[in-house]
Amino acid sequence: MTSPSSREPLSNKTEASPAPSPPTSIASNADTTTTSRPDAYVSDKSDDSSKLKTLLGILRKFIGVSDIASVRFSLPAQLLEPTPNLEYWNYLDRPETFVAIGDSNDGLGRMFEVLRFWFTKDLKYVKGKPCKPYNSTLGEFFRCNWEVKDNALQILGETHKESATHHVDTKNKQIRVSYITEQTSHHPPVSAFFVDCPVKGISARGFDQISAKFTGTSIRVTPGVHNLGIFINLKNRDDEEYQLTHPIAHLGGMLRGSLSVTVADSCFLTCRKTKIKVILHYLEESWLGKTQNKVNGVVYTYDPENDNKTRIKDIPEKDVLARLEGCWHDQIFYTLQGSKDSSVLLDLRPLFPTAKIIPPIDQQLPNESQRFWASVTSAIKSKQYTEATKLKQEIEERQRDKATQRKDKNEEWKPRFFTDAVTASGKPDLTEDGKRALQGLQAEDYGLKDSEVTGA
Repeated sequence: MTSPSSREPLSNKTEASPAPSPPTSIASNADTTTTSRPDAYVSDKSDDSSKLKTLLGILRKFIGVSDIASVRFSLPAQLLEPTPNLEYWNYLDRPETFVAIGDSNDGLGRMFEVLRFWFTKDLKYVKGKPCKPYNSTLGEFFRCNWEVKDNALQILGETHKESATHHVDTKNKQIRVSYITEQTSHHPPVSAFFVDCPVKGISARGFDQISAKFTGTSIRVTPGVHNLGIFINLKNRDDEEYQLTHPIAHLGGMLRGSLSVTVADSCFLTCRKTKIKVILHYLEESWLGKTQNKVNGVVYTYDPENDNKTRIKDIPEKDVLARLEGCWHDQIFYTLQGSKDSSVLLDLRPLFPTAKIIPPIDQQLPNESQRFWASVTSAIKSKQYTEATKLKQEIEERQRDKATQRKDKNEEWKPRFFTDAVTASGKPDLTEDGKRALQGLQAEDYGLKDSEVTGA
């Protein structure tokens, strides 16, 4: 399904109370066309209750299992969304917010820009329904571009929109963001990703890994041990780096027949260079009444060598720069320390995920996500579920056979686009092939040599 994209910008300043305000400063991407299937975004919130009942029956077998994400079990094709996991799982649902990070000449302003990106990165769960895409296979990869206008409004402090490469004004200019991700490990399941916007000198990277436990009525999803968050680097700001950690989430609504994501945990956004940190606390939902999706936060100065505070209430008033509150499905507000007036950091109401620009199928490699799963996708979309399940099981069996062959030969799997399957720092590094792939995306040259070794 094509992802809708709002033509309305995001909102900025308003008066003290968190009342509805006009939308702000995020550019529309409605005119972007895709070279292949658009954004993997499921907008239909109505769910098939019979599917959920079947899924619930399967999951009940795993009550008490500490991590079902690492267990080998195969779901029937009719329970899957016809979307590869590597295509679905990314953090650029509104890439306009990403290219605006670093515009402000003020350190606090830049942290607000990071926060604006943070609250748009999972828009697919806010505006669409959660879904179960295909499990990624070892060595499978996905790449794409986004095209966005650099027209996000300033939040705080003087802004400076300039190309990192040619030092020209980028305001209202079209900016290209490129993305590559690869499944670097199968046990445990881990993928590495790299986002690059060379024109603005912004990049992001990290490892995606989750641990999941079925509680009987919902699935508790936590970051895996190799998932240390998203790391954003600002080349134009003397390589300022921001680390964004992930909170624990719950996938519920199975008994009601309508899946939903809730969050009740704390997470942290940190910049050692500016010594500014954010604690975000997602409030636990009541068992009664409507879901509120409330979040509170504090932005404060901290000592990187003595970083031991994890609760909002523990932050001394003298260190507080701003406070945050709102609904992560609706509007987020900030209040500067010493002020009584709130301002809108972000209005999510008019926003929808932005479509990706994906290489055409005939220019993708055999182990590139859309081409790799094309036969399964075609069978599911034509409701030939028996055939789809058979094709999916053949892929899974092929992956097991190749893993056995590597074990017999005492061969260790090596990713193609990233140097290591995992790293202690949580920050993957690109290989020369990875760098060439991103450079090709920037140039809209999708030509790559076939992978010499594949995992399935």
